[in-house]
Amino acid sequence: MPLKVGITGGIGSGKSYVCGVLEKMGYPVYYSDQASKRLTATNPDIRRGLIDLLGDKIFDGNELNKSLLASRIFSDDTIREQVNQIIHPVVRADFKQWADKQQTPFVFNEAAILIETGSYKTLDYTVLVTADKETRIQRTMQRDDSTREEVLARMAKQWDDEDKARYADFIIYNDERPLLAQLEELEVRLQNK
Repeated sequence: MPLKVGITGGIGSGKSYVCGVLEKMGYPVYYSDQASKRLTATNPDIRRGLIDLLGDKIFDGNELNKSLLASRIFSDDTIREQVNQIIHPVVRADFKQWADKQQTPFVFNEAAILIETGSYKTLDYTVLVTADKETRIQRTMQRDDSTREEVLARMAKQWDDEDKARYADFIIYNDERPLLAQLEELEVRLQNK
């Protein structure tokens, strides 16, 4: 069975870009956010849990009412935590099934809130992708066509990199430092674990 390695980082850190490079290096990557969207649309346990928590209007036919969900989870921390408790266990189980089928020495699991949810505990190692705050703000504004204030509001809802770093086994600096060299070093260190 492959080693399971989590990849996490704050908004705009470039964790998805790092994962794309890892894929080009030949390693499979499970994208938790994409899986969460797929499973929320198809898994009956998630559907039932969200309806029980938020009411029938959370789905419009078979489609998740994303704007209603977003308004509820971003305005109420308790609701956000309850939604996470409905969705995350299903995503974790899906990742485990996926990982067990892979034929590489290690697999990667990209997840924005891997540490905050405690999901990192189910993995063998955790990698934090980080960049300076201003770089992250600029990347996110450009990517999402957001204002600085919108990005700062989203960042305020996430843990700081300093807090996440305490739980990380490895840190990748996605700034001016050579990224490929860092990932090759990570590859060697994982091979020697």
